Amino acid sequence: MQAFANLYAELDATTRTQAKLDAMVRYFTDVDPADGAWATYILAGRRMKRLVGPRKLREWLSEATGLPDWLVEETYQHVGDLAETISLLMEDDSEREAVGGSLAEWIDQAVLGLLDLDDDQRKAHVIRHWRELPRPACFLYNKLLTGSLRVGVSRGLVERALAALSGRPRALIARRLMGEFEPTARFYERLFDAEQREERAGQPYPFFLASPLEGGPEALGDLHEWLAEWKWDGIRAQLIARPAGIWLWSRGEEPMAGRFPEVEAAAKLLPEVVLDGELLAWDTDVMPFSQMQRRIQRKTVGDKLLHEVPVVFLAYDLLEDAGVDWRDRPLEERRARLEAILAEVDHPALRLSPAADAADWDALVVMRESSRDRRVEGLMLKRKQSPYRSGRPRGDWWKWKIDPLSIDAVLLYAQPGHGRRANLYTDYTLAVADGDSFVPIAKAYSGLTDEEIGKLDRWIRRNTVEKFGPVRSVKPEQVLEIAFEGIQPSPRHKSGIALRFPRILRWRHDKPVAEADSIEQVRELLRVYGS
Repeated sequence: MQAFANLYAELDATTRTQAKLDAMVRYFTDVDPADGAWATYILAGRRMKRLVGPRKLREWLSEATGLPDWLVEETYQHVGDLAETISLLMEDDSEREAVGGSLAEWIDQAVLGLLDLDDDQRKAHVIRHWRELPRPACFLYNKLLTGSLRVGVSRGLVERALAALSGRPRALIARRLMGEFEPTARFYERLFDAEQREERAGQPYPFFLASPLEGGPEALGDLHEWLAEWKWDGIRAQLIARPAGIWLWSRGEEPMAGRFPEVEAAAKLLPEVVLDGELLAWDTDVMPFSQMQRRIQRKTVGDKLLHEVPVVFLAYDLLEDAGVDWRDRPLEERRARLEAILAEVDHPALRLSPAADAADWDALVVMRESSRDRRVEGLMLKRKQSPYRSGRPRGDWWKWKIDPLSIDAVLLYAQPGHGRRANLYTDYTLAVADGDSFVPIAKAYSGLTDEEIGKLDRWIRRNTVEKFGPVRSVKPEQVLEIAFEGIQPSPRHKSGIALRFPRILRWRHDKPVAEADSIEQVRELLRVYGS
């Protein structure tokens, strides 16, 4: 356990990719397989079930330290990370022994063991560990309790470390980390098997992700070397049809069994294949994403919703056919076979993503301009000779999205960020004019440079009107241009409107508040572009 706590602290202390990679290779070199399994599970971003809620942990922290609740809350808001807040407040001058035992044993007893305890026993158990653990181990313990284990290590970096250690191809390691797995010694050992054995029956492949195309597409060369497809606005998914059953996996590796029964029923007609594609709400044509959200929010679907929002799987790639991995074959060959498979099945819930055929790049530019009318996000450009890779390697797949919608909004509220930005006001509530007052329209926290964040933070502190816990109300004097991907009506929002994926484009120093947008202008955007 102590070795992994030290590794976790080392990873948390650096932003250098090579330093993180070297630290993980050193740790995994001599690790016990059971510990290696849990370390892989944690570092790859898998989350254990939250065992204790953050509010309860703060209550226990107040009791353990004798500090009043308000001071614990103020400290937490200042630090910005609950695990670090606890480890700091519980630190004292006593010498604490390094943590004994293996990582696997420690997780089983000190963390998962909480499941067998009542609330009073849990509190005593947790506080005892707070008082006994040295700070790095206490910090890690709290991360495990809250389920918030992010430490600036991507799964791709974990794959690289394991591949470097074992000499196995990274693609093979990536495949074996996909889907659901139990962090056991046997699983860890099988990660490094040389044999290209059959994987777990319902296991997906790593997804191939496109890079954003900056500038025009002419630099890509001859259009005829590229397949252009519409960029659909749905749920990226893999549909697996194997003798053992049917599986649907989201890009986030969430199993979606039972969520889209019409697709799963149609998939029973497929031969043994793995398809990559998009789940979309579709009646006679693609429906707005707001309708798809109605299905996403339900784990079980009634007949009424099935009728109102039917879903299809729009396939655009073939990863496996008859138990054979097709990913190294050219896209042109994979697509031809995919087209033949879907034509033979001929089911309305299983469709081929159509190509966007154009005579030249200029004609394709014109087609792209119709994206909003088609309810798509733009175009995908895929090299016809490209294999199906994993991750986001640049060069073969590009996403050529349309420009986002934007409005000029007024900063109304601000609150601190988290992590390294815990001491800065970085999370903003933005509003538009509604008569003589303002109505909140969106929250945004990304898009400004570090220098701009620092300047705006100083302005916020000097121009605070009221404080509501960590939130500050400020003078309505700063205009920020925000971009967003979609707009739709929403009874849950005070404005009656929800913006999809809002982020800051720029700080409008040149624009007075009187020239910012109004709710009437936003409603006009809703009328024209709303879903």
